[in-house]
Amino acid sequence: MRRTKIIATVGPATDKPGMIEKLLRNGVDLFRINYSHQDHASHAQRAQQIREISARMGTEVGIIADLQGPKIRIARFRNGAITLQEGDSFILDGALAADAGNAKHVGITYKQLPQDVHRGDTLLLDDGRMVFEVTAVKARQIHCRVRVGGELASNKGINILGGGLSAKSLTDKDRRDLLHGIEIGADYFAVSFVRNAADIKETRKLIRQGGGKAGVIAKLERAEAIEHAGSIIKAADAIMIARGDL
Repeated sequence: MRRTKIIATVGPATDKPGMIEKLLRNGVDLFRINYSHQDHASHAQRAQQIREISARMGTEVGIIADLQGPKIRIARFRNGAITLQEGDSFILDGALAADAGNAKHVGITYKQLPQDVHRGDTLLLDDGRMVFEVTAVKARQIHCRVRVGGELASNKGINILGGGLSAKSLTDKDRRDLLHGIEIGADYFAVSFVRNAADIKETRKLIRQGGGKAGVIAKLERAEAIEHAGSIIKAADAIMIARGDL
């Protein structure tokens, strides 16, 4: 028996005729539905397609419903991606309109971020490809100096080196998505930005209350989760390492 399993994320590319069959024939064991993108109708259609095709092929396959978690991202740039050099000043502005970013500043989706960071903190953007040092926090603005530059596009993620984000793992959207995942027969729910074992236990409780029997996967992508890794491992059915955010 092959112990290492293969997970494939479904989306527009896998909607092409015959693609699910090809993936199954080439060894896919689980399909991941990403609730960060598209709508419930699209997810339901793909889940149904997966079940029908796998049944016809006589193949056992699982479905993972990956919950989005809190959106901790920059907003959008008015004229496309920008390029920042080491030493440049840049502002993450909680008061800026969502599509008004430029080479000087950009908005943020998580409005509580200015309350979570302090002067001297290190921010990792775009899965750590860019590094900012916080030089000051003024009201809803986070003033930064670029330590590692590069091209920065809209909607890229933000994380704090060493942890410190106050955002809860499960948002209201996640709770709605979880109920939908139960409806379409998801076998596992992946919980984003897990902080501790309590996040896993809460998810498991919500699944049971919704009439589901799915397992729970803990996504480790916050420094706080590493500190509580032992209890998280005991509480979860599986662990997903979010290497980019860590």
